Amino acid sequence: MRAFRDWLMSRKFWAILFGIESLALILMGALFFAGGKVALDQTNTLEFCTSCHEMKDNNYEEYKDTIHAKNRTGVKAICSDCHVPHGFTETMVRKFKAANDVFQHFTGKIDTKEKFEEHRLELAKRVWLRMKETDSRECRGCHDAKAMDPEKQGKTAQKQHRRLLSGEKTCIDCHFGIAHKEPAGGHEPAEVLEEKAN
Repeated sequence: MRAFRDWLMSRKFWAILFGIESLALILMGALFFAGGKVALDQTNTLEFCTSCHEMKDNNYEEYKDTIHAKNRTGVKAICSDCHVPHGFTETMVRKFKAANDVFQHFTGKIDTKEKFEEHRLELAKRVWLRMKETDSRECRGCHDAKAMDPEKQGKTAQKQHRRLLSGEKTCIDCHFGIAHKEPAGGHEPAEVLEEKAN
């Protein structure tokens, strides 16, 4: 009988140990997740986006007086609203790709206004391509073509928004350069798909 009791006690010890270890792992996982979420949210703030001078002196300077930053209703779209997808998986993919921006910062590729202008078309095309491939997903996070009132739009806007609703066009086809200066030379988003096809 003593052997059985000893066996039971040894099992109880391992069960308790397993329970404590499991709880510790769950708590560590929760802390890791919460810390990651806080860090991810921090990288979506305007303060983070403009913490390097390339963004502050170029992109932010262009954006700060646009309709997305200052308007009669006070509704404001910041960098992450337009440049970061809202779904978790897509956000993680975009953040991984954004590591290239950090790399360019440290290599000095766009660290002056002159260098930024020299690469503006390349940077714009990268954004245009992403927006064309995702049917301007980030725009549609705030703008719903079905909720638009055509009676309050001009004839050209009505026509283009009908093409948007039919899937023939996407937001970036017409609204490029709305928050940032357009690249010199009359380039348009339609070019990026043509270039990709060739």
